[in-house]
Amino acid sequence: MGVDPGDTDRYMPAMSATISPTGSPIDSNDTVERLRILIAPDPVLRAKARPVGAGDDALVRDLVPRMFSTMYHAPGIGLAAPQVGTGLRLAVVDLMPDEKPHPIVLINPEIIGLSDELATREEGCLSLPGQYADVTRPARAKIRYQDQSGTRQEIEADGLLAACLQHEIDHLDGVLFVDHLSNLKRNMIMRRLAKEMRQKRDDVGR
Repeated sequence: MGVDPGDTDRYMPAMSATISPTGSPIDSNDTVERLRILIAPDPVLRAKARPVGAGDDALVRDLVPRMFSTMYHAPGIGLAAPQVGTGLRLAVVDLMPDEKPHPIVLINPEIIGLSDELATREEGCLSLPGQYADVTRPARAKIRYQDQSGTRQEIEADGLLAACLQHEIDHLDGVLFVDHLSNLKRNMIMRRLAKEMRQKRDDVGR
């Protein structure tokens, strides 16, 4: 899930420093290699991710710090493995409550409960840079997942966290936030994104 740098208060408190998953600032000396974020309409973003299995331990250990580093530097508050080209059911989230790191690693997350009450919130996405729209989702969500130690966890969330968790789990199923919009709005956003990306490529080529 992305953050509009022009108005961070809609998503999270403004960051005075970029924070690593260990709680220390990430600076130019950060040794964690960041990952390339795929941009829609990359087909990888539309593929359903497979569950993380026992044989994926080494891959997950390598991916998690790199995903956090990539997310914090973007900046964003959530990132799913398919967004960095890995089709695993893995996501990282950090809303930075009180401007302090609170990283959450979600392995094989599943939604086990949603409220009937709905809430509308403006969303963005690191895979659709610069694009934002109001999205209506259940106001509260209950998520079951495994943490990095393999322990099963459950989290009940509302507000921004509920929206962020649903947004990231959508990514694991090949769903983008624009899929919750009307065809007209979705097509407008995708055309605008394509135009902006072409312009960036043209600018780089000059």
